[in-house]
Amino acid sequence: MILLTRKAEFSAAHYYWNSAWSEEENLRRFGKCANRNGHGHNYTLEVTVAGEVDPDTGFVVDLKQLKDVIEREVVSVYDHRHLNLEVPEFTKAIPTTENIAVATWKRLDGKIPGAKLYRVRVYELPELFADYYGE
Repeated sequence: MILLTRKAEFSAAHYYWNSAWSEEENLRRFGKCANRNGHGHNYTLEVTVAGEVDPDTGFVVDLKQLKDVIEREVVSVYDHRHLNLEVPEFTKAIPTTENIAVATWKRLDGKIPGAKLYRVRVYELPELFADYYGE
């Protein structure tokens, strides 16, 4: 089995807010990140797939297909969007790095021809990232 990772980038805004809490509690828990106007990040996404090397092509997966799936399912949906306001999965879930990784997995799972999704890694900052390996 070979693991192959493709990177992509997107820029998006978000804020942290739990509607079950008071404004005071949200501010206490999330600080500046609770500003309802939001703030932005340049996210880096790593998508790792697992599979066997095709003896005819030498590839685990068609790299163009992998790039196209990531672009269609994630980048085109998240890039230059306010995640809380414009992306359906974050109307109820707080768009933390962890939740973005889970949502990205759900968007990609089963859509990569010829390979199995192994890991999704989302960097919010160079020193902050979340990994998700599925259920």
